[in-house]
Amino acid sequence: MALLDQTNRYSDLSLNEDELLSSGKYILVAYTMTPAEGHGFLEAAAHFAAESSTGTNVEVSTTDDFTKGVDALVYEIDEANEIMKIAYPNELFDRNVIDGRAMLVSFLTLTIGNNQGMGDIKQSQMQDFYVPPAMLNLFDGPIMNISDLWRLLGRPVEDGGYIAGTIIKPKLGLRPEPFAEAAYQFWLGGDFIKNDEPQGNQVFCPIKEVLPLVHNAMKRAQDETGEAKLFSLNITADDYHEMCARADYALEVFGEDAPRLAFLVDGYVGGPGMVTTARRQYPNQFLHYHRAGHGAVTSPSSKRGYTAYILAKMSRLMGASGIHVGTMGYGKMEGSQDDKIIAYMIERDSCTGPFYHQEWYGMKATTPIISGGMNALRLPGFFENLGHANVINTAGGGAYGHIDSPAAGAISLRQAYECWKEGADPVEYAKDHKEFARAFESFEHDADSIFPGWRDKLGVHK
Repeated sequence: MALLDQTNRYSDLSLNEDELLSSGKYILVAYTMTPAEGHGFLEAAAHFAAESSTGTNVEVSTTDDFTKGVDALVYEIDEANEIMKIAYPNELFDRNVIDGRAMLVSFLTLTIGNNQGMGDIKQSQMQDFYVPPAMLNLFDGPIMNISDLWRLLGRPVEDGGYIAGTIIKPKLGLRPEPFAEAAYQFWLGGDFIKNDEPQGNQVFCPIKEVLPLVHNAMKRAQDETGEAKLFSLNITADDYHEMCARADYALEVFGEDAPRLAFLVDGYVGGPGMVTTARRQYPNQFLHYHRAGHGAVTSPSSKRGYTAYILAKMSRLMGASGIHVGTMGYGKMEGSQDDKIIAYMIERDSCTGPFYHQEWYGMKATTPIISGGMNALRLPGFFENLGHANVINTAGGGAYGHIDSPAAGAISLRQAYECWKEGADPVEYAKDHKEFARAFESFEHDADSIFPGWRDKLGVHK
């Protein structure tokens, strides 16, 4: 059956983007899109917009003039580069009954809902979106972010600098006592520990056994170092009540140390409902958005879904305190140096993305969290590329893989930050900083690649 040609109703290429932006009445979305063979670009784009809003495959008797007034409209196409842009009227998006706020599930339902599986669309991927002030004000946004962690660590609340963190390794397989001991050993030199994304309530490491031991390790490390320590607990669960039970138990266990407890949620697999529940139920805790699984749609090789940039931008709207943003080509995960725009969009009050400029109008920033194959040797180049070091870095192997100890690994991470901040040559800096120097021996393949000739300069030979 031939598809209904909906170009007249669901496209208007005479619309001006600047006028759409200034009106404040639309969420604008830019996609890459390839029509299926035998389908025209504009016709497929218009069908995409119809399916994203008020349309279907046939004319229906229930459509009235008001309905047509909230159609999504294709307002710009670039067939050569396979770009289409769609304007979604603000009124299309669902609002909460209890408080009138907007919701990310509604945004995603419309903008990447059924349109991802239509027969006339070979592939489509969201590249950017713009939220006008009227809609921006309806999203929660973050309550806590890195400035609150700096305050807890006794640092300035502006430009407080690098937070040296880790992930307990191995990510699964430790019983409660070894887990807590691993935490203690890192905290002797570092600031922040997070659960890895699958860690929770395994039968060999029940949360009600391990968490009191972790809190005891935190207290001992704080006493020994005279420094505050931070822990991010995974409260991810299918069920709201289970998630809150984990969070409530943790707050009870940590007691006076509860302000130094963050809650981690696997936000991609759990969805916006999980993130928003944690944001609203526990507003006094740092909300740590782990994006495990996102590569299923955001991988640079993917042609569907949305990009990692989109995921991060949405996380700020729904209120994540921090989100993993990749290592921008400096770690083990996919990505490139250009990925710094992901961090810029969530941490700045004004930022230009791939297609749209977004003003945040004072909405609190979301903190970039750097994780995946990082160690002290990779950090100076990462900071140089990003242009600052106001991030949380959770280096698992980069801490526990250090020759001397996890504490030495943590200290080497801090020294890498100081090295970059001073503008020093890393090899020269290592001569006077033992832990950083030993990182060269700990991660010798990275050392050979990043700092050729380091062995002779540091007097290290196999």
